[in-house]
Amino acid sequence: MTPDQPDKQPEGRRDVRPDVLVVIPARGGSKGVPGKNLAPVGGEPLVVRAVRASLRAHRTTRVVVSTDDVGIMTAVGAAGAQVVRRPADIAGDTSSSESAVLHVLDELARAEVPDPEVVVLVQCTSPFLTPEEIDGVVAAVLDDGADSALTAAPFHGFLWRTDGAGSGSRRSSHGVNHDQAHRPRRQDRPEDLLETGAAYAMRTDGFRAAGHRFFGSVALVRTDPARVLEIDEPDDLARARALAPLFTAATAADPTVQEQELAAPVRLPGREDIDAVVLDFDGTQTDDRVWIDADGRETVAVHRGDGLGVARLVRAGLTVLILSTEANPVVSTRARKLNVPVLQGIARKDQALALWAETHSIDLRRVLYLGNDVNDLSCFSLVGWPTAVADAQPEVLDRARSVTERRGGHGAVREIASWLLGKELLHP
Repeated sequence: MTPDQPDKQPEGRRDVRPDVLVVIPARGGSKGVPGKNLAPVGGEPLVVRAVRASLRAHRTTRVVVSTDDVGIMTAVGAAGAQVVRRPADIAGDTSSSESAVLHVLDELARAEVPDPEVVVLVQCTSPFLTPEEIDGVVAAVLDDGADSALTAAPFHGFLWRTDGAGSGSRRSSHGVNHDQAHRPRRQDRPEDLLETGAAYAMRTDGFRAAGHRFFGSVALVRTDPARVLEIDEPDDLARARALAPLFTAATAADPTVQEQELAAPVRLPGREDIDAVVLDFDGTQTDDRVWIDADGRETVAVHRGDGLGVARLVRAGLTVLILSTEANPVVSTRARKLNVPVLQGIARKDQALALWAETHSIDLRRVLYLGNDVNDLSCFSLVGWPTAVADAQPEVLDRARSVTERRGGHGAVREIASWLLGKELLHP
């Protein structure tokens, strides 16, 4: 996305839309919540939620994600953001968000892209950030004259701090924002504002000079405290998922759009939508059961109709891949029987899928991925047609764009072939 170009105006008149760049830092690594930025909340990865809120804001002109992770690159690219690859030396646990923003500005400058008037730092660990909040911090800078601005929520609690002396219950504590000998009523106390960590807007020249996000005149843009949540620990992620049905960025931004999406009829994919089909193995091509003999050899049951479906898909020119977490001889044997490639023993299926698609020049938006369990959800976030078998886990069914009527191992793959090929499936 580039800044709007002005029409030719009479001398002395400027009607140029200010260039406002959003930068979203999103590292691949996270110790507190592994794979955090791709973790789904309300059916979307956290980083995709941040991208979409930023794109929906009226006053932003460009959205860039700074990341070192190929899975994140693919997900945000499909969502409409530009990607700047983040070097390893500023992608560690101690690296600051400011370093990522400065790196993006420098990379754009090397490509001869002028600095924007305002740069906005958006944190994807705040899942309920709204476009209005992003517009609010931008307006504080562009309209109200602030040098920098941040989202903050009213806070009326009494803060306490424990002293270093002593141990356990013997440690002394004292009030931070109040006199513990005098407890005024809430309406009699000055209002405190809590930094939400969601969005920060800065004049770019001032940010470059200061090297940090708080400089000059700092404005606080009030937000709804009910929506404030930063995901740093697994419990935070669980709370976000529980709240997502109530507080989704899409609903807050435009409820009519959400209603239209809910009312839209479900459409199954056709050949015009799909270039490649990626199949999980256990639970999709099998019924998720395994027989083990006394010597430890494993046996599974597959459906002959699925084999016919795969053969017809390949004959029709679609690319088919088997992608499995398990490294198992039965998977290799089945792939050879079907004469399709297989990737197995894969810990990060999303990374393997993204690399495979890039290597074969396949647009992930035109990929149908068939899965059944939670280890498929990372791939669901990448593809255009995440599809679940009828007996998939509830979390997978919730995220699927389409669901087969047949169970895994009972002809679900053949059913997908019938969606895509129609009468062509019947031709010998």
